[in-house]
Amino acid sequence: MLRDKRMFSRKVVESDAFLDMGASAQNLYFHLALNADDEGFVSAPKKIMRMIGAAEDDLKMLLAKRFILGFESGVVVIKHWLMNNQLRPERIAKSDYEEERGKLYTKINGAYTFDQAQGKPLLSSWRRTDNQLSSSCRQVDAKLTTECGEMYGIKDKTRQDRTRQDKK
Repeated sequence: MLRDKRMFSRKVVESDAFLDMGASAQNLYFHLALNADDEGFVSAPKKIMRMIGAAEDDLKMLLAKRFILGFESGVVVIKHWLMNNQLRPERIAKSDYEEERGKLYTKINGAYTFDQAQGKPLLSSWRRTDNQLSSSCRQVDAKLTTECGEMYGIKDKTRQDRTRQDKK
């Protein structure tokens, strides 16, 4: 299932390497990411290029600068997907591109790589990172449960109100 919302890490899109590319290559990167599945795979990058009027050189630039990684099947993956988008595991729709996913590894910083020596196997690309909630702390009615909120430094408003009353 394709989600409607995507995020971009400023570490990636404000890096010198990204900003050194032309505006059309940068635009293609954003459109590829907007059309990627929940694991960062894009099945038809050339279709997206035609939709936005990007040149073949823009795709080649993204591949050469390693902002996207390409597969023989024509599928591409956004290299910094896990840095850009952090979704909880239960909200992920697994990619249809299992064969391509099987060739990827994850670096310590969350970037995809083909280099086995630099990363861990990408068996399940959506692992809990330090800034994500664990699956046991689910949101209920857009609020975290009290115990999960306390675990992540979010204070219970009711308890705060009681504390204020006690001090009076």
